[in-house]
Amino acid sequence: MASGQQKATENLSSFIIWQATMTDDGFRQIVFRGGLNRGEIAKACGFGKSALNQNPQIKSALKKLEDDLRTRNVLPQLTEKAKSEKIEPKKYDKTASQRMRDAKRVAELEQKVLELETRLKRFGELSEVLMEMGIDV
Repeated sequence: MASGQQKATENLSSFIIWQATMTDDGFRQIVFRGGLNRGEIAKACGFGKSALNQNPQIKSALKKLEDDLRTRNVLPQLTEKAKSEKIEPKKYDKTASQRMRDAKRVAELEQKVLELETRLKRFGELSEVLMEMGIDV
């Protein structure tokens, strides 16, 4: 069984061979959201998609390839928003799901309060009528 470093080296060589065999038209066929489709690259190279993110050598080679393809107008240019997102990844908000549940619960409670206020108003009117009739409630 190959060690992690050996596997990383094999994956890098597979990526380099795949990159050398591709043409500009081939790259255009696997464009996805302004970049190369990571799933298609992984399939073609014969390794998992995680290798593209976890292997720093493959990651930098892929970034260099995409930058080169952008200069050759094979890939679309990055927008200002995309450039800023590449530099600063989105922060994970661990409270987002709790806030969503809280907002849903608040909406449910507000609906319940409206229903109860409507019922209270109706029973208040009924109580007034009974008191006018002399029936003590």
